[in-house]
Amino acid sequence: MIQILELKGIPIIREGDNIAKIIFETAKSQGVEIKNKDVFVIAQTIVSRAEGSIVDLNTVAPSDFAIRTAERFEKDPRQVEVILQEARQIIKMEYAIITETKHGFICANSGVDKSNMPGENFVSLLPKDPEKSAREIRTELERLAGVKVAVIISDTHGRPFREGAINVAIAVSGMKPLWDRRGDVDLFGYYLKSTIIGISDELASAAELVMGEANEGIPVVIIRGFNYIEGEGSLKDLIMSPEKDMFR
Repeated sequence: MIQILELKGIPIIREGDNIAKIIFETAKSQGVEIKNKDVFVIAQTIVSRAEGSIVDLNTVAPSDFAIRTAERFEKDPRQVEVILQEARQIIKMEYAIITETKHGFICANSGVDKSNMPGENFVSLLPKDPEKSAREIRTELERLAGVKVAVIISDTHGRPFREGAINVAIAVSGMKPLWDRRGDVDLFGYYLKSTIIGISDELASAAELVMGEANEGIPVVIIRGFNYIEGEGSLKDLIMSPEKDMFR
C-alpha cells in the first residue's frame, strides 16, 4: 500500500537552514519514523530559500525590452527582467512567457515565482544546481535516520495541450526517475515497445495532493510503500531532447 504522509509544522525556511535536519526533527516531533525506501518530496521554494536563491526586486533595474514585455503581459518589469536573466532562451511569448531555463527546463517564467514569498518585492528562483541540492539533502537525511531514502525536489509546471498545472520533479536523488517497461508483457501477451514511465513526476504529482499550492503550509511529504528502483537520477533523464520535442 502506498501512503502519502504530510509533515506539518515545517517552519518558514531561511537562508542557511539545514533542510534535512529540519525535516528529520519535524518527523520525530510528530512521531513519524523515517523508514527504508521512503521518498521525500520537497517543494522547490524551501530549497531556494535555504540556498539564498531569492531576489529582492528593489535591486533589479529592468531593461527596455523587459519594460515592453511587462506591459504586454501586465507584469512587474523587474520580475520580467529576472525571468529573462534566468532564461537560456525564450521559446514563446503569447499567453505567457515560456522559456528554457539554464537547467534545460521548458516552463513559464523561467521558474521565477512570487507565490509563498514574504512581501511583494521578493521572488524565488529555481535552485542553481537542483541535483546537487537533492543529493545533499538525501545524504544528510540518510545519516540522521540511518536508512536509505530518495529525495525529489518538485515544482509546478504546465503541460502542452492540458489545462491545469501539476507538480513535476526538477531533481531526483536515490532513485531512478524513469521506469523502462519496454520488453514487459501486457495482459494480452503483447510486448511493450515504447513504454517508459516518468515515475519521479508521478510521485511529485501525487505529493501535491497533500502539499497544495496556497496556504496549506506543507512543503514536504513522505511517500511510503512505493518500490522504486534505487540509483542516481539525472535532469538529463527527465528532459526531452529538442530533436524529439514536438511542442518546442
